[in-house]
Amino acid sequence: MSAATDGAPRRPAGTGAGGEGLERAPAVEVLGMFARRELAPSEYLDHLVARIDADSDHPRPINAFMEVLGEEARSAAAAADAHYARLGRRGASVPGRRLLGLPVATKEKHGLAGHSHSQGMRAHADAVAARDHPIVRRIRDHGGVIHGRTTSPEFSCATFTHTDLWGTTRNPWDRGLTPGGSSGGAAAALAAGMTPLATASDIAGSTRLPAAFTGVVGYKGPYGAVPGSGVFAADWYRGDGAMARTVADVALLTDVIRGVHPEDHATVPTSSVSVPGGAAALESLRGRRIAYAPTLGDYPVQRGVRRQVDGAVAALEGAGVDVVVVDLPWTTAEIRRTTMAHFGHLLADGMSRLLRGREGTAEDYTRQFIEDARAHAARLSLFETLDREQRMQAELAVAMDGADALLTPVSAVASLPAGSTFLRGLDVHDVADGPDRRVEHYWEAHMTVPFNVANRCPALSMPAGLHAGVPVGLQIVGHPYDEATVFALGAALEAVRPQSAAPPG
Repeated sequence: MSAATDGAPRRPAGTGAGGEGLERAPAVEVLGMFARRELAPSEYLDHLVARIDADSDHPRPINAFMEVLGEEARSAAAAADAHYARLGRRGASVPGRRLLGLPVATKEKHGLAGHSHSQGMRAHADAVAARDHPIVRRIRDHGGVIHGRTTSPEFSCATFTHTDLWGTTRNPWDRGLTPGGSSGGAAAALAAGMTPLATASDIAGSTRLPAAFTGVVGYKGPYGAVPGSGVFAADWYRGDGAMARTVADVALLTDVIRGVHPEDHATVPTSSVSVPGGAAALESLRGRRIAYAPTLGDYPVQRGVRRQVDGAVAALEGAGVDVVVVDLPWTTAEIRRTTMAHFGHLLADGMSRLLRGREGTAEDYTRQFIEDARAHAARLSLFETLDREQRMQAELAVAMDGADALLTPVSAVASLPAGSTFLRGLDVHDVADGPDRRVEHYWEAHMTVPFNVANRCPALSMPAGLHAGVPVGLQIVGHPYDEATVFALGAALEAVRPQSAAPPG
């Protein structure tokens, strides 16, 4: 279907006759093209699906999707075509339907009625969702077109993405590397230009880590801002959220999916996020004081990661931000003991119940996660775990006192190889401030889970630069429920240190 019945589509600058360049266009710009009738939703959807199909023919496919919703998505896009045709060329948005006609990729764990809901487990390969997850329903209510469902590790319990069910998901920047996890399929799809928006989830960094590894933007909002589903919605480390290629696009999807929901009593009232653009983004830096914790205690940050994050922080400082370097009395070993005990008291028990009688079908990394978490829970009671969590929250408050936000790397390591499980820990080489180090659990190389412990603090993963040809992420952490500052700083970082590079090919 053509983009307009009263003339040829007026192609935006930078796109060819075949739509080349559309896959990198921000979601807010694509919606503007729809409204001005320069582009039809069906045409845009076909362009993205063609990219997904082409990847399947590659000898090492990115493999970002476990399901592509061809006819179902095309029907929804055709309905959006007709809606825009009735509006004419007024260029107006549709009240209450902020995503009208826009493709959105959803993580498989975010149930879609009538479709697979296995969460990557062979034990539940035949499971089907009875109804939409709350955020999926909100996306559909706003006119979003679910065109694909993204891969994750089994039960979303790893920071890489591969399962026996769906195979290995790869990083578009280097197909020998993982895009991270657990929202690895979402991040890979965004980086490869297969979707403008994607849903994600985060219980230890599962949104921010894949965003960092693939050079996109990922947001873990404060606990309760976005509704969850089922018993695990009550886990105070949890957060469902949005990923995209720009801060404004993340804010758009976040606004759609957030707010109080009757099925999730942990949800809290929220306000719309305003993202300053252009000169306003730079103006928002005036008078800001930012704390910078380059190692968050004793995380073994690689030299290349440190160099890129230092450069991003320096760019903000050069634009007028007052930066103060801080440290925290944290060790990765103590963080692991605390957080694994938390998972042992909650998540591991739930996973064991789902696998009961079918434990042999689980991935090796799932079985080790359950075993490690239970062992730590046996050493620390739930009260002792809560006491340690409260201590970490208090120490973070001290470090952030007098500052508007905290900046840190997202991950101490720049990348991880695809297909590996790191069951025996991880060797971290080329550490910036010390000797090479072996960590007992590879999660000790990621700097995200402290902000699931302090889960009322919003955290935004931003591209900071490239090291050895792959992206490095910077984490912007706000005070509890202060989302406006986090988004303002993210928009300012985009302005002062734009990341224009795209994955090769």
